[in-house]
Amino acid sequence: VQLQASGGGLVQAGGSLRLSCAASGRTFSTTTWFRQTPGKEREFVAAIDWSGSRIYYADSMKGRLTISRDNAKSTVYLQMNSLKPEDTAVYYCAADYRSMRLESVKDVGQYAYWGQGTLVTVSS
Repeated sequence: VQLQASGGGLVQAGGSLRLSCAASGRTFSTTTWFRQTPGKEREFVAAIDWSGSRIYYADSMKGRLTISRDNAKSTVYLQMNSLKPEDTAVYYCAADYRSMRLESVKDVGQYAYWGQGTLVTVSS
């Protein structure tokens, strides 16, 4: 089982990007995006369950994010709008077969599968 994150790039402040997390052959109960900058811990961004009915967003980015999924393509998307320079980070997707509540989805230790990360750079 592999997760492939893509969609990162260089964008100006105020711009948008859509990240994708494609799972090879499996559908996970929980798929989550984290981000990390040098010297800092990995930070929760957004999570979605298998049905798309349970969605969580980080308070710091709420209102600028939309997470969605296409189970037919085994892919989860993260639409990020009104990007800010402080959003610059490597974004990772993670997934697990278990359904999780909010307290667990924010915990990096809960995930068995991780993508390789995709770099998002927001210029001022």
